[in-house]
Amino acid sequence: MSIANLTRTETAARSAAVTVRSYRVELDVTGAPDPTEAGFLTTTTVAFDASGPETWLDFLGLEVRSVIVNGQFVDVEYDGARIRLPGLRSTNVVVVAAVGEYSRSGEGLHRFVDPVDEQTYLYTQYEPSDARRVFACFEQPDMKAPFTFVVTAPSGWEVMSNRPAAVVEDDGDRQFVEFSPTLPISTYITAIVAGPYRRVESVWRRGDLEVPLGVMCRASLAEHLDAETIFTVTKQGLDFFAEHFDYPYPWGKYDQVFVPEYNLGAMENPGCVTFTEAYVFRGAATAAQYEARANTILHEMAHMWFGDLVTMVWWDDLWLKESFADYMGALASAEATEWTDAWVAFANRRKAWAYSQDQLPTTHPIVADIVDLEAAKLNFDGITYAKGASVLKQLVAYVGRDAFFDGARRYFREHAFGNTTLADLLAVLSAASGRDLESWARAWLQTTGMSTLTLERGDGGDEIVQTDPRPHRLAVGLYDFDAAGDLVRRERVELDVVDPRTPVDLPDAALRLLNDGDLTYAKVRLDTDSLATVEESLDRIVDPLARGLVWSALWNAVRDGELDPSRYLEAARRFAPAETNTALTAAVLANASYTIAHYLPDETREQWRDTWLDACWTAMHAADPGSGAQLSWARAVASAATVADRYAADLRAVLTGDRPGPDGLRLDPDLRWAWWTALAATGHADHDDLDTELAGDDTASGRTAHLRALAARPRPDVKADAWRSVLEDTTLSNDQLDAVIGGFRAGGRRDLIADYDDAYFAAIRDVWAQRSIEIARRVVLGLFPADDTLDRVDTWLEANGDAPDALRRLVIEQRDHLARELRVRATWC
Repeated sequence: MSIANLTRTETAARSAAVTVRSYRVELDVTGAPDPTEAGFLTTTTVAFDASGPETWLDFLGLEVRSVIVNGQFVDVEYDGARIRLPGLRSTNVVVVAAVGEYSRSGEGLHRFVDPVDEQTYLYTQYEPSDARRVFACFEQPDMKAPFTFVVTAPSGWEVMSNRPAAVVEDDGDRQFVEFSPTLPISTYITAIVAGPYRRVESVWRRGDLEVPLGVMCRASLAEHLDAETIFTVTKQGLDFFAEHFDYPYPWGKYDQVFVPEYNLGAMENPGCVTFTEAYVFRGAATAAQYEARANTILHEMAHMWFGDLVTMVWWDDLWLKESFADYMGALASAEATEWTDAWVAFANRRKAWAYSQDQLPTTHPIVADIVDLEAAKLNFDGITYAKGASVLKQLVAYVGRDAFFDGARRYFREHAFGNTTLADLLAVLSAASGRDLESWARAWLQTTGMSTLTLERGDGGDEIVQTDPRPHRLAVGLYDFDAAGDLVRRERVELDVVDPRTPVDLPDAALRLLNDGDLTYAKVRLDTDSLATVEESLDRIVDPLARGLVWSALWNAVRDGELDPSRYLEAARRFAPAETNTALTAAVLANASYTIAHYLPDETREQWRDTWLDACWTAMHAADPGSGAQLSWARAVASAATVADRYAADLRAVLTGDRPGPDGLRLDPDLRWAWWTALAATGHADHDDLDTELAGDDTASGRTAHLRALAARPRPDVKADAWRSVLEDTTLSNDQLDAVIGGFRAGGRRDLIADYDDAYFAAIRDVWAQRSIEIARRVVLGLFPADDTLDRVDTWLEANGDAPDALRRLVIEQRDHLARELRVRATWC
């Protein structure tokens, strides 16, 4: 990956010397259905002005066949990542003919063959810098230009790009599709999607503006595609943003394509948004899953303005699009769709991601120092997304909603189709609000870490104590029991907290909740009396956001070693079955499973494995038949049963049809595979069992799940095969690699995999050097040893100070997670 890296310094110099006028990109993917065809023809014609005699284009592919500069063939000077362009004039036209490589990693032009019907599907994914895997280009966000894409593909395929097709010619064997030119956009948000996708159409209208809508997925998933639900959210979002942004949707059409083996949740390619097909639910889905999908749809839609219309100059200001999209996704969900509790999921799940990331030694300001592309790849994290969105929520409260949206409208008008930095945003928001935002930006955007807020009672009264002080506008909710025995808020006190200790006059209450309403970004501790209340009556809190904040406070206290993990598990056992918000249920169940695996001392772990499985089993049977709660608990049974086998015979009997499952529970393929994987991990399912299950679900998802279940079997030879497959089998796709890694780790069987710890540290530098950054990242994170000491990782870090910074960052972060686990366990031994 080293020669493919690009630095901020060299790209800034290039954009200062080169102004791009237009691209014409021609791709021939007619050979894609032939698995022996590794590559595709790609020709780039790029017109640009230059102030110097030479520059370079970026390209990662199999071959560069020719380079023409201003009508003259020049020698091909290509080092595997850069194509030298000599002999430039002030105005230039360069033509590069090359061969790109079909991807199996989800980077560049990904090729997927559906095992159901043997049909081939293609899609592109570029962010931050993989357009160069498909066509030669200036791969940096500040070199925007109009693009004309031309694709030659098999007849019968849907062929899509950012713009509608302008010309289509079809001879019966292949089709030639030329798309209308785009408006000026960055390389990383261009897109090509091709294959026999099934398409559903609609239209959104507002005044004189009419936007054609499309929703697509693979043919074998079409029966599961709830396109009308997706269109409903899409239209609600377009209405919301049209009203609040007052800038007409600029991209013509709005296609949304659900694609296989996708590395992300979604990608905001203007006019051609791509999503993971995990959002096409093959079976039952909880309300939380539908809410998450709606949030993602709206997040990507917000990018049509924040990110696509106005784009950051360089990845330092990635937050300018991701923080805004994360905030707008939650806001639009809560105000424009049926998901009016969207801020509950945001407070409990998205901010948990931010709090975790912000406590790592590698944390960074929201406005980060991104020196190169490898650093950019790793900064799509909880700081850039969720912390940034949390801080924007504070900013809205600080400057006022009207001023905030007025500033956003000015931002779009002044910088449409251009590139910006933090200073540009602060200028329009300051002008709209009449406030100087420099000090606010220094406190929140250019610093790291977070405050921890605690309510302490002393002789002089109550004080709010904060570590890592910074300015907060927050509320304290005072909750008491009503006549029905419910905990309801009877009073709320709002105040500014700036100093390490802030006196506050609060009356007594059963629960005194800091940061009520989730107005600020800070960890919160419960005082002794409030903790006692929630440990007895958490399920009596009526407001779901308040419940979510209490669950968050408990979880953060566990992670910080201040609350016995067993107390959290006991709260989860008692109160999670009564939780009505499925987003909260999912979060609590995931945290409980993680607590057992990582934070419990050895002497109590085995007991809690059985106790937790009992709790999940009981809750699954007690839940309302066919409810989202029942499905959530059934999935929790699968997780718990990978490390405890007391219900193995029952699970097997349900799966084989020898006894019925819980009344109303739909045993869809994904749930069946989860249960089979649990049986495999505990030695209660063999190869024949898993092959039989595959015969009934020989789909892409089924084959991936089959790989995971096979690798989960608790045998030394199975683990050895899985290890070799991860490190040596470069034919594995991104999803297949994850499956094998997941199976290798399943069951928490350190007795079977501890012997690979030294091999891991011996291998990761080669993995980083030889594999793409996406695949290498999955290997480095997925196989990191769950050791009982820091000695091995510390030895590696000391000996590998010259390793690539991005690799060291991943290892340092995993070391910190391990150190936290060991520290918490030691606290409660």
